[in-house]
Amino acid sequence: MLTLYSYPTLFGVADNNGYGLKVCAFLKLAGVPFVHEHIFDASSAPRGQLPYIVDNGETIGDSGAIIAHVTRKYGVTMDDALTPAQRDTDLLVTRLLDDLYWVMSYSRWKDERYWKQFRDALLREHPQLTEEGLAAAKEFNAKRYYYQGIGRYEPDQAMARGLADLRVLANLIPAEGFVHGPKPSTIDAGIYGFIANIYFYDIDTPLKKFVVAHDNMVHHCRAIHDAVSGST
Repeated sequence: MLTLYSYPTLFGVADNNGYGLKVCAFLKLAGVPFVHEHIFDASSAPRGQLPYIVDNGETIGDSGAIIAHVTRKYGVTMDDALTPAQRDTDLLVTRLLDDLYWVMSYSRWKDERYWKQFRDALLREHPQLTEEGLAAAKEFNAKRYYYQGIGRYEPDQAMARGLADLRVLANLIPAEGFVHGPKPSTIDAGIYGFIANIYFYDIDTPLKKFVVAHDNMVHHCRAIHDAVSGST
């Protein structure tokens, strides 16, 4: 059976990282059986990044590559009816979510207004972690943010960038149904992976305030959450 390796749960979602939750949601929406293994140490993962899968002895990293592999191997048809224009939209949204990821991560590990609450939540839900270990992870992430660029922003500037991303999603997500119609497709899993990690995040960041204020985003997030919740 396929095994998904991704970060652990937090605040009631199956992975506290948008990419791992995206893959988890995709697999469940696609009806592909899998085992979900939650890990913190990504050192043995392809490119040193989570999530990754092991499928019949084949190891595949990167959420996009995982979804492409599973779609091809298991005959997933969720996106079969999409038009070329819809597929272009999906790619643009995927790249926007890549940008949003950095702001979300910054809000957890670098923004001092929210860092301690995030640290305490991790320690509370995962007592095997230590304050020293999380402090080291915080320092490591600060270096990542600096070289990526978001770490050179002041906190409010970083939040403004994330809010701009969320406005695009708010304009795209319909009041009812899903992005491309009455049934979810792969892009809905991707959006859910990130929005759920804002909406269910029990810390009142500007990102969460924005999502909560938009009923269509809340409805979309909860609809996917209900569809994918349950044992794997």
